[in-house]
Amino acid sequence: MLIPFIVIIIGFVVLMLSADRFVAGSAAVAENMGMPPILIGLTVVSLGTSAPEILVSLNAALANESELAVGNALGSNIANIGLVLGVTALFCPLPVLPSLLKRELPILLAATFFGGFLIMDNHLGRSDGLILLGALILIMAKLIHSQSRDPNAANEAELEDLPHMPHKKAWMNFALGLLFLILSARALVWGATEMATLLGLSTLIIGLTIVAVGTSLPELAATMACALKGHNEIAIGNVVGSNLFNLMAVMAIPGIISPTILAEQVLLRDYATMAILTVFLACTLYASMYAGRNKTAPVHKVGRTMGSLLIGLYGMYYYWLFITH
Repeated sequence: MLIPFIVIIIGFVVLMLSADRFVAGSAAVAENMGMPPILIGLTVVSLGTSAPEILVSLNAALANESELAVGNALGSNIANIGLVLGVTALFCPLPVLPSLLKRELPILLAATFFGGFLIMDNHLGRSDGLILLGALILIMAKLIHSQSRDPNAANEAELEDLPHMPHKKAWMNFALGLLFLILSARALVWGATEMATLLGLSTLIIGLTIVAVGTSLPELAATMACALKGHNEIAIGNVVGSNLFNLMAVMAIPGIISPTILAEQVLLRDYATMAILTVFLACTLYASMYAGRNKTAPVHKVGRTMGSLLIGLYGMYYYWLFITH
């Protein structure tokens, strides 16, 4: 029990240190390439911080532990909204541009309900996985196209605050930061999984809790670092993009490699919780946007009150897991 605990502590420290370098590098790459920050958040940052989920899902599927992989995907999305956004908002309220609410959030809502429709029969098969991956490719292509053509995708204040680095140094910071994010997250997951196994927990519960939180730590670290540095669009775009990747890539992997029959509570409890959190977040943001006087300027829509509510809902989900596992 001591060795896994030590690995968890070391992994957490390395994770936090590498997150700062990763965010600085990705933001500098965005500036050097002339790309809007939200585009980097939706692609490079979200893909990079979703890499631990992808690796865990792949390894679990190859070991015929598809429940662990599915639990990781759903649990990570629940953690991204309830934990990552909740905790970040408590420390640094996040302004959101209306463009995010008009384009990216509706796509996430559609993907959430589409994924639920595919597994409504409690079966995750190869056709389901291939459909999810194909839909992800189309979605990301559309997002990249629409953002690259939008001159208002990033405001001047955020562009001025981006770190300035030579091209090679920016890519080196990005690569090293991403590498240590992945390695430290894997170390955290290994240590946590070892401890959970010793406690006799099921693979589904491990995936939904310890593994999901462990693989969501890069999102938490990157989002916190982005928000504290003022790169608010990267922070919000990171969560939206990561949830899209988790839904349509991480969950697709076990379906393609190791098709499985899902336990009934996966759809009724876990997928339902993820959908409820996503809809709750969307409804709150849309209500805030239409209640505001200025529809074009960013306003604080994910604030401390919202952060507290998200964390509270996340805690209620854990209680639900405890009484139903």
